Amino acid sequence: MEIKKVCVLGAGIMGSGIAQVAAQAGFPVAMRDVEDRFVQKGLAAIKQSLDRIVSKGKMEAGEAAAVTGRVKGTTDLKEAVADADLVVEAVIEVMEVKKIVFKELDALCKPTAILASNTSGLSITEMAAVTRRPEKVIGVHFFNPVPLMKLVELIRGFVTSDETLAVSKAFVQKLGKTPIEVTEAPGFAVNRILCPMINEAIFLYSEGVASAEDIDQGMVLGANHPIGPLALADLVGLDTLLHVLDGLHCELGEDKYRPAPLLRKMVRAGYLGRKSGKGFFAYGK
Repeated sequence: MEIKKVCVLGAGIMGSGIAQVAAQAGFPVAMRDVEDRFVQKGLAAIKQSLDRIVSKGKMEAGEAAAVTGRVKGTTDLKEAVADADLVVEAVIEVMEVKKIVFKELDALCKPTAILASNTSGLSITEMAAVTRRPEKVIGVHFFNPVPLMKLVELIRGFVTSDETLAVSKAFVQKLGKTPIEVTEAPGFAVNRILCPMINEAIFLYSEGVASAEDIDQGMVLGANHPIGPLALADLVGLDTLLHVLDGLHCELGEDKYRPAPLLRKMVRAGYLGRKSGKGFFAYGK
């Protein structure tokens, strides 16, 4: 099987980024969201991203126009998935919502279509179980910002087939990304390692061991990380981080995944990081 047409569900930061890289690789893409204002915001984000690439001399203006021309925004789910060989779901990180989406996709998509989730840690097996094609359901976890980050985790659910994995891997490679194969487990591979590290940095900060600036500088200069853990938390979104940690703590039952109380307090206060203008650092919004 070969992927020829792609559909992305969700026009937010991740969805628009996935649509962009797929279009840059030459795929026609349908990007669908529930309201036209979300669709238009996603299309504008793609144009803005491509304009930056052009301004840096890494792409011709004509090529950028061709890329945007390959992305069609819509609110019509049936139209979006028509003839799609691969549907990548990038909706809110709530399992019940995702299960509703996958059940709808299973009913609307052609039988050969692969259904993928961009979830950062939820069970692919549980999503697949609501479909009549669980062998064709896989996790395709991109990292933010999608156009810049090279890694994609391919998460194999309990009954994901070898063919589904192979086709998804070939697709990711066509996007110029590097896939790693992961057998489904809470948090997958990257977040299972990364989130507890960030969480420990938050504990250190809340205990007054060091300032946010010094914690981050310590990890950048002492561990050769490109960005400090607290700045990374702000980039990921503190609400997203809390959601992943809560999931790890619930699934694995180990205290090392217990979210720092300060993280929960900040999320409750609306301090979500870059997207809200304030997290561990201020961003001038």
